[in-house]
Amino acid sequence: MSDQIAGSIPEPSAWAATPPPVRHTYALSVRNHGLGTAIGLLIKSLPYAVARFGILLAYAVACIIWIVVAFGGAAWLGTHIAGAFGILWFILCVVGIGWFWGTVLRYVLHLLACGHVAVLTELITRGQVGNGTVSMLSYGKRIVLQRFGEVNILFGFNMLVRGIINTFHRTLDWIGEMIPIPGLEGLSSLMTMIMRAATRYLDKVILSYNLARNDGDPWTGAREGLVYYAQNAKPILMTSVWIVILERLLTFALWLLLLAPAGVITVMLPAGVRESGGLVTILIAILLAGTIRAAFIKPLFLIMMMVRFHALAENQPINQEWDARLSSASDKFRSLGAGFSMPSGTTGFWAKRA
Repeated sequence: MSDQIAGSIPEPSAWAATPPPVRHTYALSVRNHGLGTAIGLLIKSLPYAVARFGILLAYAVACIIWIVVAFGGAAWLGTHIAGAFGILWFILCVVGIGWFWGTVLRYVLHLLACGHVAVLTELITRGQVGNGTVSMLSYGKRIVLQRFGEVNILFGFNMLVRGIINTFHRTLDWIGEMIPIPGLEGLSSLMTMIMRAATRYLDKVILSYNLARNDGDPWTGAREGLVYYAQNAKPILMTSVWIVILERLLTFALWLLLLAPAGVITVMLPAGVRESGGLVTILIAILLAGTIRAAFIKPLFLIMMMVRFHALAENQPINQEWDARLSSASDKFRSLGAGFSMPSGTTGFWAKRA
């Protein structure tokens, strides 16, 4: 793929007819992307973390009940009727909880995350939300409702972004050099974790970029956001390295801390479920650790990635060569924004789609 990018004649850039000026005019109040800064911004926007924690905790409690119903029901059916009925019951429970996660809870959490991104964008760019007196939850709700169409499209946009960025990552030959631990450069699984850490938050980062630009054209903002990512891939992926390390360490520490309360919960469950003993305790500890991780730890890393992106893109002109390289590497990037209005005086991608 590197040879393809380096040796082929690239697609015309989306901005081929104009010089590559800076594509945004917003200022920044926060530029430090360190963990301490991220903790400070999370505390300032704590209502969103608490709301997310409340939703996920309710879901965790529901999952514990689900564990009782799934394991207990399967054991009872397998003992009193037939083993096949127990297996069938367990499969139905798994399918049901998977459907609920995929269609209901995930969408609710997406809307909440978009409101959180709106608040964080204000804190990063202006240092306050609105005039400084408005409720953060109210502000986020208003922005989500105002941009409801964009927010809904963003729900599925992550897969498109991942496809484009994964294609781009395959063209890079220097990722192994970023690993801070000697001897691990060749571990493909570690490379995958690093790249996933970057792409996991990129759709929300692009939403933040669009909110900060506030130019009414989210598709141009999305395209330019991806170009900015490509221009700054090395420092952003370096941030991803530390995100992967910190996330694994914090999640494992959380799981260890929660094993004791998970054991207490297991003792309180019905006898049929307690027979699974250690397995149920481990599952409950994973569930509780996942709840705290999703509510408090993952937003920290989203904030780190947002601040890093905004600080790198500040006063940085769009590089037409990177736009052309992404166009050559990814069909999905070339089709991004198809059917939307063309900026006047441009050629290339937008002219062909007008």
